[in-house]
Amino acid sequence: MSCTPPPARKGSVLAPRSLRFVARLAFGILTLAPVFRAVSLAADRPIDRRALVMRHNPRLRAVNYEAPLTVGNGGFAFTVDVTGLQTFGDQYYRRGIPLETLARWAWVTDDNPAGFKLADASKNYREASGRTQAYPTEANTPAGAWLRRNPRDHPLAIVALDWRKPDGSRFTPADVTSPEQTLDLWTGIITSRYHLGRTPVTVTTACSPDADVLSIEIASPLVASGELGVRIAFPRGHDPAVKNTPALDWSEPESHVSHLAAPHTIEREVGGLRYRVIAGARLRPAADPHTYRISGDNDRLAFTLAFARPDRPVPPAASVAGIRDASARHWQAFWQKSAALDLSGSSDPRARVLEQRVVLSQYLTAVQSAGDVPPQESGLTCSTWFGKHHTEMIWWHTAHFALWGHTELLEKNLAWYLARLPEARALARSRGLRGARWPKMVGPDARESPGGNPMIVWNQPHLIYLCELLYRQNARAETLQRYRKLVLETADCLASMVWLDSSRDRYVLGPPLWIAQEIHDPATSQNPGFELAYWRWALEIAQTWRNRLGEARDPRWHDVITRLSPPPQRDGKYVALESHPDTWETIASRHDHPEMLMSLGFLPENPAVDHETMNRTLDAVLASWDWETKIWGWDYPMIAMTATRLGRPADAIDVLLRNGPNNRYLPNGHCPQRSDVAAGLAPDSGRGRPEIAVYLPANGSLLSAVALMVAGWDGCETRHPGFPADGSWVVRAEGWQRLP
Repeated sequence: MSCTPPPARKGSVLAPRSLRFVARLAFGILTLAPVFRAVSLAADRPIDRRALVMRHNPRLRAVNYEAPLTVGNGGFAFTVDVTGLQTFGDQYYRRGIPLETLARWAWVTDDNPAGFKLADASKNYREASGRTQAYPTEANTPAGAWLRRNPRDHPLAIVALDWRKPDGSRFTPADVTSPEQTLDLWTGIITSRYHLGRTPVTVTTACSPDADVLSIEIASPLVASGELGVRIAFPRGHDPAVKNTPALDWSEPESHVSHLAAPHTIEREVGGLRYRVIAGARLRPAADPHTYRISGDNDRLAFTLAFARPDRPVPPAASVAGIRDASARHWQAFWQKSAALDLSGSSDPRARVLEQRVVLSQYLTAVQSAGDVPPQESGLTCSTWFGKHHTEMIWWHTAHFALWGHTELLEKNLAWYLARLPEARALARSRGLRGARWPKMVGPDARESPGGNPMIVWNQPHLIYLCELLYRQNARAETLQRYRKLVLETADCLASMVWLDSSRDRYVLGPPLWIAQEIHDPATSQNPGFELAYWRWALEIAQTWRNRLGEARDPRWHDVITRLSPPPQRDGKYVALESHPDTWETIASRHDHPEMLMSLGFLPENPAVDHETMNRTLDAVLASWDWETKIWGWDYPMIAMTATRLGRPADAIDVLLRNGPNNRYLPNGHCPQRSDVAAGLAPDSGRGRPEIAVYLPANGSLLSAVALMVAGWDGCETRHPGFPADGSWVVRAEGWQRLP
């Protein structure tokens, strides 16, 4: 398919912009010639990666509770405040983003004396075939509550600056004067300079790329005087009563163990989790329980801090400088390998905004989204949904890694799915399905969590899509063999999840079903447009994998592809759901995710989707969707992908950078989900905390959308199809991979 923009349509959002473009052409060839020459020169000149990255280094010159900075290695992360450590956690939690130390291997589990199991939180539903099947949807029962909360992620430690003020008063953010804090993205090192009283302090913070080890250096005369040191404290965990962005729980100190086993080693035990904290300096117990202090004897306090899990060897000893050097080498290699987007020659003022969001999103996702267990939606900054991974978000979390040149980070995530195939097969068998059925909300054990989660199905084809992206980057037999079972067993389950309605000679999907737009009754929902399109496309990709493997097409899959219901529509526009086709008639049906657009944008061209119908649908979304409540951070890039594939680049840019409560990016690159703002609650009122303090699917989806906008897709003939070709955007791009 060509992606040459089609003529402007009457009534289209594109039409006024097309007229402006024609007006520009009226200036004549001489006016536009310098623009074309600039684009040509830009294409020939290599991008200065270091300059590109470093011009977006976060720099803070005041205490900003919404802009803590993070160092990490993909599976472990440490988030700091203006002091370079985690000194003011209470204030940052109340007014912005929490300060935590998290790892994807750290999970705790409460005792289960009642022996709760999924059957205790299940309810019977009638399926389309007439069969009754139990699903664990009862979240508000004792069994459901325990199963949702367990296992849950655990904060490893709080590492804070400990200043013993001469007047004996409490150390507060107001005591930090003249702050200058920078995250050097080129090296992954945070440098924090400020004054306490009249005395200068410099803190340098870094993380090993290969182990869960921090490098911390404090330089100040206050260290030599004994007034300034470091406090390490261990909470019981998070408040388990709070699902999203819980506070740290400092209650019941007798319920967990912190044992100083040696002058440099603390042994921790809490909720079945055991780990060690090994300091490169002497640890001394403080007055408070589970608290230790490190001090220096000159004006420099430098030490490493390692977090060691019991099932792995203790990280080898490393120096403070050695970790910083390793961090610098790692990040320089990361940026050199990455695809790059330079928009510095553009006249559109939004170009710098987009370029900054892209660079910071690359850093944040690499730091937080490649651990032992795939990421939670808040990454390794804070806890959401008890730390559990939402498998329907895995595409938004990780697809961009393949598109931006980092397939190794996508493969780290897929390694967990490969290891959990036995659990997925067992879940499929328990529901009378073939192949591997993936649960939605999971901890490290891949056990289903009660609630609406078991009804969600659009997570299922993601594994096929992601494996296909890997194959496109490494089209070799070893790729096919490594991911063969993941693709084929997932496809086998897809084919068995639909039911043949003989009265219509069509396969139908659901009920029960909770579609991507999570507002409809799962017990009656049938034939959502996006899921139907995704089923058809994923099964066809799986058939292609069979051919690549030297196997014949599966006749069952072919039958489903051939006779699957088409995406539902009404009055010339696609609707979310065939069984509830009131998307454009009722405002209550126009909030949450406008999933009907995903059939072309997130998915490539397919025979079941008509361009003009999708154009009218996009017009309707832009004109009448509820943009203020419950439209999430990944929706904006998703809509931009649809606009791009429809040849509407101006709309793609507009919606990608549209202002909204859930599309506001902070100086550190994070995108909180602010339903409290949409509800009219003041952020500092005490009632208006972010529903989700940071939201990594927003960053990941932004990167995937930009990849489509820059590189296009198979058969696309337009250069950089997501950017207006009116001279206001000068796009220089390197290292890109097209989408299907």
